[in-house]
Amino acid sequence: MKLLDALVEQRINEAASRGDFKDLPGAGKPLEFNDDLLVPEEVRVVNRILKNAGFVPPAVEQLRALRGLQDELDKVTDPAARCRIQVKMLVLDMALEWLRGGCCVPHEYRRRIAERLSGRAQSGSGQESNQP
Repeated sequence: MKLLDALVEQRINEAASRGDFKDLPGAGKPLEFNDDLLVPEEVRVVNRILKNAGFVPPAVEQLRALRGLQDELDKVTDPAARCRIQVKMLVLDMALEWLRGGCCVPHEYRRRIAERLSGRAQSGSGQESNQP
């Protein structure tokens, strides 16, 4: 593979020395990378408008919040506090899945999960109960 890489580099250098790259569109300008090529065009337009207005898409905000909660979870040792953070992370994760268009847990089931986890957090036990 290194031989192939060296050959490619050699050919690129030869073309550059001949001036083959001087007339390319955007020559001398920084490259623009689009991270949103897989995002539908109408969503890209909305995201760009929001970005120009100083806002970020909800998914980005939720990812930042999830990272913050993960950092917080790494520092907390109290089982009840850990459980509360995990409930928040679960809710954010499900919201992200919904934004991605994936299968989302129905609202009622999600509410019951959060209530059950919150009940455990309040009791401070951190242990699973046998109740349904």
